[in-house]
Amino acid sequence: MNSESPAIPLEDERINSLPAWKVILAVARFRFWYWLVDFTSALIFRFSFHIAPGLILREFFNLLSGNQPAHFNIWTIIAFLVALFLVRQLGTFGFFYADVPLFAHINTLLRKNLLIHILRRPGASPLPDSPGEAISRFRDDVTEIPLFILFFNDIFLGILIILGSIGIMFSINASITWIALIPILMVGFAANAASSRIEKYRLATRQATGKVTGFVGELFGAIQAVKVATAEPSVITHFRAINEERKSYALREQLFNGILDSIWRNTSSLGTGVVLILVGQAMRSGSFTVGDFSLFVYLLQSMSELTAFGGMVVARYKQLSVSVRRMYRLLEGASPGALVQPSPVDLDGPPPEAFYPAKSESDRLHFLEMKDLSFHYPGTKNGIDRVNLRLERGTLTVVTGRIGSGKTTLLRVLLGLLPKECGQIRWNNQVVDDPGTFFVPPRSAYTAQVPRLFSNTLRENILLGLQQDEAGVFNALHLAVMEDDLGELEKGLETVIGPRGVKLSGGQAQRTAAARMFVRQPELLVFDDLSSALDVDTERLLWERLFAHDGATCLVVSHRRPVLRRADQIIILKDGQVNAIGRLEELLATNEEMRQLWQETGIQSDING
Repeated sequence: MNSESPAIPLEDERINSLPAWKVILAVARFRFWYWLVDFTSALIFRFSFHIAPGLILREFFNLLSGNQPAHFNIWTIIAFLVALFLVRQLGTFGFFYADVPLFAHINTLLRKNLLIHILRRPGASPLPDSPGEAISRFRDDVTEIPLFILFFNDIFLGILIILGSIGIMFSINASITWIALIPILMVGFAANAASSRIEKYRLATRQATGKVTGFVGELFGAIQAVKVATAEPSVITHFRAINEERKSYALREQLFNGILDSIWRNTSSLGTGVVLILVGQAMRSGSFTVGDFSLFVYLLQSMSELTAFGGMVVARYKQLSVSVRRMYRLLEGASPGALVQPSPVDLDGPPPEAFYPAKSESDRLHFLEMKDLSFHYPGTKNGIDRVNLRLERGTLTVVTGRIGSGKTTLLRVLLGLLPKECGQIRWNNQVVDDPGTFFVPPRSAYTAQVPRLFSNTLRENILLGLQQDEAGVFNALHLAVMEDDLGELEKGLETVIGPRGVKLSGGQAQRTAAARMFVRQPELLVFDDLSSALDVDTERLLWERLFAHDGATCLVVSHRRPVLRRADQIIILKDGQVNAIGRLEELLATNEEMRQLWQETGIQSDING
């Protein structure tokens, strides 16, 4: 297992992405009403916490010291305090109304767009980074965007509050205000300059977390292999090493953020100290009251908190930029607007039902034709080159050849799991422009060399959400020669087969995947070495049952003699090209490659027998 991926220097890559601020604006417009309610609630909160209490406090101390007009009394202050309490309750209601839906809707939209693009990728095309990295982006990076929108409302209004506070302080005493602000400005500039390292620490932490997540995922899927190899100590050692690396990066990031936050928050103490030094003379002359002093101290404290919050938002924006680029890396090849493309998001109604189109007359297969189909793996000469092939309805076509000859690649390119470089595919007389969306049930179904099963019941692994009656399920199991195996399972169809079907044998897993195909009644059945884990009798019975049904059309990768004998045509691939096409008897008589393959498959059959 190797879950580690090389460090991703995102800052050096040309990623086709929107800038972070455009992403923020786009998702804010997506749920503009909720954003507006949150903005208004933040405005109420900021004023009621950072300015109004200071003004009331000033009047209270002036009242105690005799510097307040006669019409202003203690009851007036109480009335202001009650009004302030009611205003805060209104702001609290606004937050409850807007924040949760805003957060949930934006998260869902971003994850939906990421998932849509991933599902549109050719199925056999790997993700740009490890699965652990992808999970980290879905889980952590997506969350940064709605969080920042909420923070942005606060910091934008915080700037207005700071400007208002400075205006109030200037109206009282301009010279004291200037001197009191100097510590805040100096420390703010210094801390903001240091925050450039935040982006670097965030990227390192995210990548280290992706390594850990990916390793855990691979470990759960390979427990048996680890036990067989008695590799538990080395696996634990490696896990401890990558987890220590993640902890080190996360601790470094948190420590650096904590230092910056401490610097920002302690600036108010410096400002308060300056005010204490300067106001003595002014208070003696009567130009600076006790209430003015209390207001200055309160506003400086508020400004310090807002400066600290602003510094945190600046840091979050740098971290957000990393998250945006990481998500666009997962959207490899998509347009810049793909991440924030608006679409319906309904979190209140029932989940959408799975849609399976009914088979129409145009879906009926008469013939399938490939002309000059080519694909090469990037940076290599491996792949397929100018493959021409025609399948007729109701026939069995077997693709065979040596390891690395391009058999699996041919199936994947035909089905759109790998992008073809050139060539044409025709379904009857229809040109197939997008194989990945065309070759799906009810037209086609596919089982790979290693079928993908899930930790669910046997029934759900066969149906995968398809609505099918009991008779249809048992008919599919009969075609897959699974009826005897079903009786051996503790709960029959309701047996939970474990992660990747670990409770099933290799042959049972292959036949479960075959039943998944049969229950959908596709026109074209594509198997990649389906019978490799089956005994001879089970394999023979499977093909007999399948071809007892009129119109079954199969494209099969296999080297097994029973399948080669039954084939209507055999395609021999060699070095990615078609070496010969024909029936078994003809090829054995005329083709040296076929004779050698036949001899080798006979030896293998003896070993298996």
